[in-house]
Amino acid sequence: MHTSSTLKKEFLKKWIKGLQICCSSNKKMDLMERKKKIKLSADIAMASAKNPATSWSNALISEAKKNKQDTILVNSLLGTESDLKPQKNTDRIISVHKRVQYKKILKRSCNAGKRMNKKKNLVATILAKRLVKKRTKVLKRLVPGGESMNEFSLIKEAMDYMLSLKVQVDVMRSVVTAAEVLSEDKLMKLVE
Repeated sequence: MHTSSTLKKEFLKKWIKGLQICCSSNKKMDLMERKKKIKLSADIAMASAKNPATSWSNALISEAKKNKQDTILVNSLLGTESDLKPQKNTDRIISVHKRVQYKKILKRSCNAGKRMNKKKNLVATILAKRLVKKRTKVLKRLVPGGESMNEFSLIKEAMDYMLSLKVQVDVMRSVVTAAEVLSEDKLMKLVE
């Protein structure tokens, strides 16, 4: 597992390399094309910085490889790591064990609540299940590769993806701050 600072350094290094590759073409890009290239570079840089050990990073890389134009960027950022690493099946074993635990906890809590009116309990359970299903659907759409995950691995992947997005934002903020400081220094030199 990466520490935050090493992940930031690795992301920044790969992101800058990706931006250089995207900008090296002689083709002039409009604002939307530039935006897409910056996002693609950031996504692939983060996915490759995580050493494709997560499902979301594998999903981002395989999605980018589908587009022939983006394959050049992916291959140059991944280098020799270009082959996707298969995910271990330990999540399935753990999730089955956790399901059994959750069922036991649910059974105990239901037995404790038998004092409640059964109709109220049934309605509350149905509403809770609907809410969980709806939110799980949304989460599956937000996390790359989330459509093929079970609920337990989806939560784990979503947390890891959120932390990676936070690293991206932190690095991008640092780059903007550095650019602002440099432009202020140049402006001050021009004034003097």
